[in-house]
Amino acid sequence: MTLQRLYRRGDTGPAVAEIRAKLTQLGLLSADARADQGIDGRTDDAVFDDAVDRAVRHFQQQRALTVDGVVGVETYRQLDEARWRLGDRVLGYSVSHAMIGDDVATLQRRLLDMGFDCGRVDGILGAKTERALRDFQRNYGLAADGTCGPATFRALDRLARTVVGGHPHAMRESELIHRSGPALSGKVVVVDPGHGGTDPGVVAHGLSEAEVVWDLARRLEGRLSALGVQAYLTRGLDGDGVVTEEQRAAFANETNADLVISLHADRNANPQARGVATFYYGSGGGSDRYGLRSPTGQRFAGLVQRELVARTGMVDCHTHGKAWPLLRSTRMPAVRVELGYLTSPEDAALLTTASFRDMAAESIVVALQRLYLPPEQDQPTGMLRLPAFI
Repeated sequence: MTLQRLYRRGDTGPAVAEIRAKLTQLGLLSADARADQGIDGRTDDAVFDDAVDRAVRHFQQQRALTVDGVVGVETYRQLDEARWRLGDRVLGYSVSHAMIGDDVATLQRRLLDMGFDCGRVDGILGAKTERALRDFQRNYGLAADGTCGPATFRALDRLARTVVGGHPHAMRESELIHRSGPALSGKVVVVDPGHGGTDPGVVAHGLSEAEVVWDLARRLEGRLSALGVQAYLTRGLDGDGVVTEEQRAAFANETNADLVISLHADRNANPQARGVATFYYGSGGGSDRYGLRSPTGQRFAGLVQRELVARTGMVDCHTHGKAWPLLRSTRMPAVRVELGYLTSPEDAALLTTASFRDMAAESIVVALQRLYLPPEQDQPTGMLRLPAFI
């Protein structure tokens, strides 16, 4: 099924029946709940009721998605991915249509545990995962065809009992940061001003999210360039249509950047909601499911969060792991910054001023410098000073 629109509590129809079926398959919706509704998974009278709403929210929490009880494209995509277990299907690499699912994530975890570098565990069967799979097959005496079929499944199953634990990807990310050196000059950073084109993002108090983050992105780009960093923007000020998160991630991957910084502002129905939060690729609740986490992204998000709070005085909404498409699909660490709530009069007033935007940009650059500094050269939060910017 191709999702045509958003589905939420109160909706009915075949699409809702399929959503219910997927939730039941995952054990999140009881068969009794389906029977109570008289639903067989094919009828037009399937209801998105309170039980489905709770199940969807629980699933979104498990998968580190936005918990709103609404089944949109990303929630539906992950419902589909969650149904696959390693061995359910033959896995192979395709340039035009990558296989995605929990079975791929399990394969990646197994390969990493055995020392075969497939990169980050993201559930996406890309070229790096295929190379790691071929290396495993070659070492185990199998046909190194890069296809995970019955013979490879049996080999992985036998070895799974003896090879467990460890976080090799975390160690590799840490080593890459260490080897790149403390200087920012020569590094490549993609700055992603969210929304844009026909998508203004949040609009409140006379401000447009797309315009606010564009201005902040340009200030950040200027500061990075002054330090010798090659900075790329994912979009321009104007444009037709919408640049999707997947397209932004693909652009970042093409640049072979060291880091991605995505800039946004938030909204809330309660005008008292305010503050700054940062997000990295990771599972919710600290469960680190399948090893789903970017250690460097998590560390950088924490540095950005602390610098912004210390230097701007904004309310601290902390750092959080999420599996949003941009954070998940970039091959390098990525951080998303939600710089206040435009629906908050206090935050909106701050975001209006050039001095605040300057301080926000400098805070992010300082956090970037601290990421690469060895412990003996680092300074406490809010204390590091960079050269004056023109």
